[in-house]
Amino acid sequence: MYLTTEKKQEIFSKHGKSAQDTGSAEGQVALFTFRINHLSAHLKSNHKDYNTERSLVKLVGKRKRLLDYLKRKDIARYRAIIAELGLRK
Repeated sequence: MYLTTEKKQEIFSKHGKSAQDTGSAEGQVALFTFRINHLSAHLKSNHKDYNTERSLVKLVGKRKRLLDYLKRKDIARYRAIIAELGLRK
């Protein structure tokens, strides 16, 4: 399994308020980004895996909606998470 409980706790403690704060927008965006990167790497070697491709598109949409929410509510937190994860150039 590529995403263990320890890895999730590490992501949430680094990007969220604490390891138990799994509901923060920053933690969720970081988790989605980790999963997106993993699925993208998988699709480079398995280009005919259409179920994974669909999952990837859905996950990117979830992350985009969450980032849009964060942008509306608190632009400083949005800019911080974008810079931290390196999502925009």
